[in-house]
Amino acid sequence: MKTHRIGIIMNGVTGRMGTNQHLIRSILAIREQVGIQVSPDEVIEVDPILTGRNENKLRSLAERLGVDRWTTDLDAALADDSNQIFFDASSTLHRARFVEMAVKAGKAIYCEKPTAVETSEAVRLAQLCRDAGVKNGVVQDKLWLTGIRKLKTLIDQGFFGEILSVRGEFGYWVFTGHDADQPAQRPSWNYRKEDGGGIIIDMLCHWRYLVDHVFGKIESVSCLGATHIPERIDESGNAYECTADDSCYATFQLENGIVCQFNSSWDVRVRRDDLFVMNVDGTKGSATVGLRKCWVQSLGTTPKPVWNPDIEQPIDFYEGWQEVPDAIDYDNAFKIQWELFLRHVALDEPFPYDLMEGAKGVQLAEAGIESWQQRKWIDLEELG
Repeated sequence: MKTHRIGIIMNGVTGRMGTNQHLIRSILAIREQVGIQVSPDEVIEVDPILTGRNENKLRSLAERLGVDRWTTDLDAALADDSNQIFFDASSTLHRARFVEMAVKAGKAIYCEKPTAVETSEAVRLAQLCRDAGVKNGVVQDKLWLTGIRKLKTLIDQGFFGEILSVRGEFGYWVFTGHDADQPAQRPSWNYRKEDGGGIIIDMLCHWRYLVDHVFGKIESVSCLGATHIPERIDESGNAYECTADDSCYATFQLENGIVCQFNSSWDVRVRRDDLFVMNVDGTKGSATVGLRKCWVQSLGTTPKPVWNPDIEQPIDFYEGWQEVPDAIDYDNAFKIQWELFLRHVALDEPFPYDLMEGAKGVQLAEAGIESWQQRKWIDLEELG
């Protein structure tokens, strides 16, 4: 049996997303399934080491999850030749320093988005990896969500005919923390611009890769941001001023003519199928897509409504939709991309989701902010 044993430096994974999605549901899940079976005679195994600044948090997390290796000495972890991959889920504002260290150590680099808060910096980091010849990637998890995979299959099969428009609604109510029985469920830095916060830099990075890979290349953007809630309570119980945008209303024009409208907000209450829902309309059919579910309506089953506000609506508009069944057992989206990156590192298989792709997300976010400030459409230039 040929075994590729890959040590993975997991930096900054003591937070909710790093712990749950990257450590528990991805790397430890791969370890529990005894690695990635390449063939009956070949396997890729993982050996994580947790790194960070807080010794108590690292020790507690490692002991709770059965991870043997952890350290506050990142330099030592980078100097260890058994560690081939450096993964970073720390604060965006610290990303450049860590990527530079990993590049200097010759590690393959995988990191969370956004890779930076400015396009020039994101491009610089991508070019740094390219020039050093190190393999690199950025998390683009939503491409492997169950609902999105079902949607992509429908597109590939021609279900929609010509796609005309896409409307996306993302968000939920994030409590401000002013009421003791309703503590905030997101960290306070999300709402401070000076700490890298803001929903535009967070979510437009997602919408860039999602739209580019599923519907077509984004050509231009019109965006309005807002800070609807001016004050929240931080982790220490102190009130602070919200300096970052908490809502974003964006329209994207694609090169192929499709129009996409995406609203993102931490100040909305949910009365829809999921926290993120897209409506896709085409000449031959439509779909409503959530994180896991997908419903469709074909041209032949489309009802014919007539506008009449003086009577109760006679059509049940939900009744004419059919749920797309699960064709396979769908794995965790983060884990799927991790396995692709591990195969890229161990077997040199293609992996198109590199840091330059991540820079495109930062570019869209920066263009969205520019559009908001200048109150005009912004065209996107070619990157990479």
